[in-house]
Amino acid sequence: MRETESAARQSNSQMARTLIVFLLAAVAALGAEFRLYLRDGNFHMVREYQVEGDRVRFYSVERSEWEEVPANLVDLKRTESERRERQEAIKKEAAEIAAEDKFEREQEDERARIPVEAGVYFVEGKEVKTLKQAESKAVNKKSRSILKRLAPIPVVSGKTTVEVAGEHSASVMTSSRPEFYMRLDHDENFGIVRMTAKKGVRVVQEWEVVPVTNEIIEKEQDIPVFRKQVDDGLYKIWPQQPLEPGEYALIEFTAGERNIQTWDFGCQPAPAGAHPM
Repeated sequence: MRETESAARQSNSQMARTLIVFLLAAVAALGAEFRLYLRDGNFHMVREYQVEGDRVRFYSVERSEWEEVPANLVDLKRTESERRERQEAIKKEAAEIAAEDKFEREQEDERARIPVEAGVYFVEGKEVKTLKQAESKAVNKKSRSILKRLAPIPVVSGKTTVEVAGEHSASVMTSSRPEFYMRLDHDENFGIVRMTAKKGVRVVQEWEVVPVTNEIIEKEQDIPVFRKQVDDGLYKIWPQQPLEPGEYALIEFTAGERNIQTWDFGCQPAPAGAHPM
């Protein structure tokens, strides 16, 4: 299904580029025509003109032939002023069309490089890599449960922590503002959080169950992020401010449903002035 949608987008993109090329050609053609004003207020649509002594020769667009009129009947100042304004307007329009085409191509390239499978990805150099999903567990005094997508665990009174094994992630980002792509297979909340290290584990989130109502209050160290939708179900996400060295995770969850999914990473920015190997 996703492959079919991708092929359809590529076809639409090619059609859009063909249209843009056509528009650019039309704009260029219009730029070759301008008004040669006469002093009585009338004008001729021309491709070019030449002043030869007391005569002005011009190529008439309407009649597709060269003609001429006395120079004292032509308002050259108005003709040149409007011609320059028209040329500037056409250049601006052509630049806007070209910029739109460039943006569309960049968007299509960005969409095409991310795998169609749901998950989290990041770009390293020219290579797109997969960020491995971590196994997160809900831990309290009574139980320890592995969290699964769309399979919330039973409500347990008291406090519960969502933990990932190990004090450090095997995935380390050397940029203080890493960029990720998140491919979702259904609408879901997602974001970046900072994890808290404990002995042998990292805490992603804390749950507190409200007595009687059993409402779940979720607490985590949210990182302010930018989100950009690149395609249906595909989002780019990156921190608004540089991250401090530490342990972080991208999370996907349904508020109050206890089905959080975790993709962990460490952030160890390269020292200033250092060059990547």
